[in-house]
Amino acid sequence: MTTSSAVELEVGRRTVRISNPDRVYFPATGETKLDLARYYLSVGEGIVRALRERPCMLHRFPSGVAGEKVHQKRIPHGAPPWLETVRVKFPRYNRYADELCVTELGSVIWAVQMSTVEFHPWNSRRADTERPDEWRIDLDPMPECGFGTVRRVARVAQEILDELGYTGWPKTSGGNGLHIYVRIEPRWGFSEVRRAALAFAREVQRRAPDEVTTAWWRKDRDPKTLFVDYNQNARDHTIASAYSVRGVAEALVSTPITWDEVDDVEPGDCTMPAVSARFAELGDLHAGIDDEAYSLEPLLEWADRDGLDDG
Repeated sequence: MTTSSAVELEVGRRTVRISNPDRVYFPATGETKLDLARYYLSVGEGIVRALRERPCMLHRFPSGVAGEKVHQKRIPHGAPPWLETVRVKFPRYNRYADELCVTELGSVIWAVQMSTVEFHPWNSRRADTERPDEWRIDLDPMPECGFGTVRRVARVAQEILDELGYTGWPKTSGGNGLHIYVRIEPRWGFSEVRRAALAFAREVQRRAPDEVTTAWWRKDRDPKTLFVDYNQNARDHTIASAYSVRGVAEALVSTPITWDEVDDVEPGDCTMPAVSARFAELGDLHAGIDDEAYSLEPLLEWADRDGLDDG
């Protein structure tokens, strides 16, 4: 049903009202709030798989991506009673937050109604939020680092994962980098997962010393290098999920790709219409991501070997 000021979308067994559907959210493309909702409907299976059962922070843009960004952790009062949440604690502030916990597509579209563009899930799930089941390899290029370097370093990371016997699932970041996700057994806390991620990053650096940095402080990084950002595995650190639109004027999407595509993918081509069409043709390229989980013990042995702490 359409009115002059709202659209009602049928999402499974839910009806979600989208107010201000014609508000332009992405100035470079002219795409609207309703276009955003329809995009998420088109990749529904993929976005729900990426977010399922995870605490999720919402990046909201009430007036579009050219305006103010709101980092929303707490679900607001008045949310529909069917919306599911998970309570997480923030020890530094001795506070709690009931964060969105996606279990169905309706909650994603509700979040769009609340002006959410980006979805940033934790790397742990509701069953045990303190033990991650996802290790994230974030290939983050510095300002003068070209995408060719990102491609080459991704291949180095793939080589090491293959040697470990791990399956990595690559995706574009929606910006200038690439992410690789690996499912892990939920046996370790955040500090141990971060320590394992640092050990892996150091191994990538050893194999590509002229192109990779693991320096913690930005001022210590060569602007032509790529930073393997192991800290994205720390507690309460999040990055945009697979299929999440990014809050940029061109409405780019963090897009799952195959390893065969790493050498050819152009992040600027991963727009909402392109990813919708790609999903219709190929389905979810991360559909098998939950099929097998791996042990961090080999990486923790590397961390012991290299004398890495969990600070």
